[in-house]
Amino acid sequence: MVDQLPNLGRELEMLNEMGYESMEDLFADIPNDVRFQDDLPLRGPQSEEEIIADARRLLGANTDLGSRPSFLGAGLYRNYVPAAVFQLVTRGEFLTAYTPYQPEVSQGMLQAMWEFQTLISELLGLPIANLSLYDGSTAAAEALTCAVRVHTRKASQPSTVYVSELTPPDKMSVMHNYCQGADITIKTLKHRKDGTLDMDLVSEAAGSCGVYVEQPNPLGIMDEGLVQLKDILGKNTALIVGIQPVSLGVLEAPGHYGADIVVGEGQPLGSPITAGGPLYGIFACSKAYLRLMPGRIAGRSIDVDGNEAYCLTLSTREQHIRRHRATSNICTNETLIALMGAMHMALLGPEGLNELAHRNMMACQLLKERLSEVDGVDIVHDSPHFNEFAIRVPGKASECLAFLDDHGVTGGFDLARWYPTITDQILVTATDQTRLPDIETLAGQLAVWSTHAEVSA
Repeated sequence: MVDQLPNLGRELEMLNEMGYESMEDLFADIPNDVRFQDDLPLRGPQSEEEIIADARRLLGANTDLGSRPSFLGAGLYRNYVPAAVFQLVTRGEFLTAYTPYQPEVSQGMLQAMWEFQTLISELLGLPIANLSLYDGSTAAAEALTCAVRVHTRKASQPSTVYVSELTPPDKMSVMHNYCQGADITIKTLKHRKDGTLDMDLVSEAAGSCGVYVEQPNPLGIMDEGLVQLKDILGKNTALIVGIQPVSLGVLEAPGHYGADIVVGEGQPLGSPITAGGPLYGIFACSKAYLRLMPGRIAGRSIDVDGNEAYCLTLSTREQHIRRHRATSNICTNETLIALMGAMHMALLGPEGLNELAHRNMMACQLLKERLSEVDGVDIVHDSPHFNEFAIRVPGKASECLAFLDDHGVTGGFDLARWYPTITDQILVTATDQTRLPDIETLAGQLAVWSTHAEVSA
């Protein structure tokens, strides 16, 4: 009630400006039966020591992925990030990730942004990279709408894009959210039983605005057939490739085999998983898509005194240009996390990235070889993999994962959460942080589960 507020004058002034006499009038539209009438269930005041003790108790309920054998990936990956990254990112120059609207006082931040773009451009094999997007899913959805802006030639022409049928539903949901308001039709590209793209059906997508595939795909399969895609699709259809950035330490950059837009989740470079976020989306493209790409670009130029200077050179977002001319409603990005990725890349260098990618592949191969020896467990796809692969287990995957969890192992990802008809497959992941004892523990517990499942059957 207004008469209970300590500062009556200001509250009354605001209420009067809105045409109300009391707080009750302001909330009159809210029915009484849905109003919370009691006091908030908050504890009384606490000392600093009590607050810290409570925080530790709450944090102690979490299970750190590094505290037990973990084979969970499915889009986020636990790679070692050098301590120097976390030390550098805490410097005062980087304490705000906000837009450097005044370049004269933001040269350090702008240069760091420019360096990030340069590293991403070299990594992906494309001439242009933006300053990151929110996450990999947002980047993929933005790539589809960007492709439509470039390749829709007539207003009356229906806009169609094709997306790999293996694309996880959370990412697909973001794509649908972006495309439905723009009247863009999404069709799916079929995969063979071995998990690779059905190249015999790809020609159906030729002439559409864009095609989205992932390399490695969501099942961890490295599909060598994708290098032929651009030749099949032609120049009037955008080839969009989603990548796991660490894999490019051993795989060819998509820009080198014809990709027009390359996107991905940047988290494996520079950022720990941290309960699923924060993340940053990678977006790079060829020159044909520059003016219609989302986000913003930092550029290097020369100032009036002839000195090297940095500034924002392209910002096709609604905050910077007329709203109806904006390419996207992306209003910010993940600059600070993206800069962590740039620091990680710079510290690794080309040889370090190659070594990191090889460590990931070797761990995956060791895991595959060991699990193939477990009775009752099958490797689903006989293909080269990066980071992860699917295994088939006796019984339901969800029950197997619960069993593993009870025995101190985070066993992987239940593929039924992505593909509901697949109830007996687990996506298991290995990275440079996977150790041989962890692999042995998983193999041993899966052997126990197989015996248990046989007895139960």
